[in-house]
Amino acid sequence: MDISQRSLGDLARDIPGATRVFHAHRLDFCCGGRHSLQEAALKRGLDPGAIASELAGLQAAPGAERDWRGAGNAALVEHLLARYHEVHRQQLPELIRLARRVEQVHGAKPDCPNGLADHLAAMQQELESHMQKEEQVLFPLLTQGRRQLQAPIAVLRFEHEQHGEALARLEQLAHDFVPPAGACNTWQALYRGLAQFREDLMQHIHLENNLLFEGLAEAGGAGSAAAPYQPEGKAQVAVAVTGEGAAVGRPATGCGCGGSGNGRGGCS
Repeated sequence: MDISQRSLGDLARDIPGATRVFHAHRLDFCCGGRHSLQEAALKRGLDPGAIASELAGLQAAPGAERDWRGAGNAALVEHLLARYHEVHRQQLPELIRLARRVEQVHGAKPDCPNGLADHLAAMQQELESHMQKEEQVLFPLLTQGRRQLQAPIAVLRFEHEQHGEALARLEQLAHDFVPPAGACNTWQALYRGLAQFREDLMQHIHLENNLLFEGLAEAGGAGSAAAPYQPEGKAQVAVAVTGEGAAVGRPATGCGCGGSGNGRGGCS
């Protein structure tokens, strides 16, 4: 099949390094992974043929990224927990702290991302609840070899869609993570951290939606773990979760914004 006619999710799964290309072109391969490359590229005013050529180049000279197909559910779950769940729990408290400081010091400026800290706090709450469902319910069942998990997977897919919508709002509030001229170090650090968080969360969702939930992490998996995406599943299924999650950030000190800025624009 022509690369441009394949879905973003398939390409992200099958071509190591494809996600870097999609990030560079701002193509949503996680929540929007069911759209074809041609459809997604044209929607953003991009040339699908040029992007397909980039992907073809990766196929000819594959990079060092790991191919998780056939790695086994246990190995992929371990990677998800260490690389994404724990990292998100470190990222968000610090991003919230930085955002609140920038809003406090620079709130009167027209390009200040007012409302960003509250949005990040809401994302933290939703993401923590979501990760606990995976850690306490779904992941243990998958690593034990359970296959008929269509209902909880439908719920988690729907929540992934919500995370995608939250990321889109995040980009709007933070002006696509481009700091204004003369932004202090804290403001710049905030936007760098937000860009990294976005990339991490998209990769996280991709590995779950397009591999784990499709049953392709298991060697020879034929997709029996997944069901067609149905948002209404959220109303039909309650995923039981117990316990409280902790999200602890590492405080930083320095200028009035919380970093080591040069004092421009009111920070000291």
